[in-house]
Amino acid sequence: MIALPARHRMQGFTLIELIIVLLISVLAFAVVGSNIGSGNRSTKLQAVARDMASALRYARGQALMTQKPVSVAIDLQDNSYSISNRDKTYPFAEEIDVSLVVAEEEFSEGEQGHIRFFGDGSSTGGRITLEWGNQLRRIDVNWITGQVSISDAAA
Repeated sequence: MIALPARHRMQGFTLIELIIVLLISVLAFAVVGSNIGSGNRSTKLQAVARDMASALRYARGQALMTQKPVSVAIDLQDNSYSISNRDKTYPFAEEIDVSLVVAEEEFSEGEQGHIRFFGDGSSTGGRITLEWGNQLRRIDVNWITGQVSISDAAA
């Protein structure tokens, strides 16, 4: 007959220990996920500025391809913008203050201004300023070349 020791202590974790570790892991991932998903003002404002610059570059490209004027309308009252050859309106976040500098003839009644691109690549030019709290992004459109640039400092 083989004799076994009186007490065999089993090695491993109890169910309660595993549940506690799992709960802590889930809470940690929830905190990290919400921080990544929400982003901060600077990141969100930069994304909006890039979207706006992309729309302006798209309009310039369309004008060059079709040899017809294409404009981007910025509606300061609705906090949105649209491109003349598309039906969709693109809204800005409500927290973002938008200001616009364009030629007088490109500003229509209501609070809507246009930046128009021509078939030769030139434009009416202008400046769009996006501001959220103390964060600022400025989008400049050169009237001679139609080039679009983004900067984060007001001059």
